[in-house]
Amino acid sequence: MSSTVQAWRLVKHNRAATAFDGEGAFQFGGRWNSRGQRVVYASSTLSLALLEILVHIDPTGHVPELVAIPIELPRRLVEENAYSGMSTLDTALPWPLNETRRAGDVWLQASKKPALKIPSAIVPIESNYLINPMHRDFEQCRIGAPQTFNFDPRLLQL
Repeated sequence: MSSTVQAWRLVKHNRAATAFDGEGAFQFGGRWNSRGQRVVYASSTLSLALLEILVHIDPTGHVPELVAIPIELPRRLVEENAYSGMSTLDTALPWPLNETRRAGDVWLQASKKPALKIPSAIVPIESNYLINPMHRDFEQCRIGAPQTFNFDPRLLQL
């Protein structure tokens, strides 16, 4: 087993420089955090990262220019199953937003590790990662160079 976990973040081209500051989640909140909490969302694969973006795009709208940014997380710094007390995660979607946000907020406040492996709400057998950019060990995570991501517009025709 590798000592690192590879994750991917897809962001608008003009946000590449700040992709790991957690500002968007801080301002607006997300599935796993309340507003006012800095967290970065990443996916275990680039294709899952794309699906996570697609669910938020208006199919009649314009797809922004995207970049893909890899991040290597030391496996010892990734927490798993911290949300296991949430019985509703074992049930069908949609998961109650207040419960996933509460679980993420509790994890952030505990600040044990800089990353948390969580199930995707789109493909629950696949994983996303919450990354705490404010954690003291975040600097041990290796952020790669942004890569141009060519979006295939046929995906909007589904």
